[in-house]
Amino acid sequence: MAHPSQLGFQDAASPVMEELLHFHDHALMIVFLISTLVLYIIVAMVTTKLTNKYILDSQEIEIIWTVLPAVILILIALPSLRILYLMDEINDPHLTIKAMGHQWYWSYEYTDYEDLGFDSYMIPTQDLTPGQFRLLEADHRMVIPVESPIRVLVSAEDVLHSWAVPALGVKMDAVPGRLNQTAFIASRPGVFYGQCSEICGANHSFMPIVVEAVPLEHFENWSSLMLEDASL
Repeated sequence: MAHPSQLGFQDAASPVMEELLHFHDHALMIVFLISTLVLYIIVAMVTTKLTNKYILDSQEIEIIWTVLPAVILILIALPSLRILYLMDEINDPHLTIKAMGHQWYWSYEYTDYEDLGFDSYMIPTQDLTPGQFRLLEADHRMVIPVESPIRVLVSAEDVLHSWAVPALGVKMDAVPGRLNQTAFIASRPGVFYGQCSEICGANHSFMPIVVEAVPLEHFENWSSLMLEDASL
């Protein structure tokens, strides 16, 4: 998760997020090289004492400064389009979870099970135990198996919300009356935190998202216990 004074992204916990990190570094290096070149030209023009009042145009330099930006844009656009298609790809998900946004909590429904669903509220500051994070902990976590394709159906009951978990590279708007979907694969066990990323009212800051990725065996044990509790 993020820590104070952090400048970069969170550590990737899914293949898509790893691709996004690589693309960010790729684009940032291009921006850095362009900025360095422009700064050098500005400094050179301001400090030089050389002038040539007879140069009115130059076909060669106009060709260069037209073709070069086009090539740079292609170098940025191609990997960007590739990642966009990767993020939109949903192949045979092993588990489907429906996330509903409310004012101001999330509810989760495991649609592959007959009766497995729960509401997820933020734990108030006074109820936190040592080691828990303020404004980020929830009383019920969304538990998923590791290294399994997970599809999340996102919607809202009242106003616009947004289901976002940065470490997994996931962000999807929750729109009332519309069912959006996204997918991810958790590449390692862990607890990953997110927050509603669409201003949704007075308590917008108090509806965290907590995703816990566990081995498949542990997920099966957890789901069995949840189903037993629901049947009581």
